[in-house]
Amino acid sequence: RMWFSATSFDDATGLHTLHDTSSQDGIRWAEPSSAMLDHVYAPSIVKSSTGYEMWYVDVAQEPWVIRQAHSIDGRVWNVNDPPALVLDQEWESIRLFYPMVIKMNGTYLMWYGSYWTARPHTTALGFAVSLDGKSWYKHPHNPVFTPDVSRPWESHYVTSQSVMRLNDGSLRMWY
Repeated sequence: RMWFSATSFDDATGLHTLHDTSSQDGIRWAEPSSAMLDHVYAPSIVKSSTGYEMWYVDVAQEPWVIRQAHSIDGRVWNVNDPPALVLDQEWESIRLFYPMVIKMNGTYLMWYGSYWTARPHTTALGFAVSLDGKSWYKHPHNPVFTPDVSRPWESHYVTSQSVMRLNDGSLRMWY
């Protein structure tokens, strides 16, 4: 099962919506669902004992924030208030985006992006932890990963990350 956000750039509203689809083999996918939730960008979803938990960028207004929602079936979502993360660290600028959440040993770990105040037009990664998926504590030394001007392929952006826990317990990030 896969959830994703979609928008039509021809639509003047720029509305981003949440959809899902499924596949038996990971190659052939069913027709995507109709919109399940509005103003959703870059969802990250974790299956839990009570259904599904989602963190996503709420693009309804500026500045963008990261919200948390819960669903029993993965189709009807209940959004929690207040936002899970807002712009509140000195390094963060303009917007938050691309939350990537995993649950490990009962603790939620989130990597998220923001424009970086140290270098305009670049992004960096922050890190936050939570015991319940709703109240988050940002790392005091964020950003934890920044662009490196000596490497052209990561000289401006180090976001759009995916994180996976490997069988040996270590973590790997692709960005």
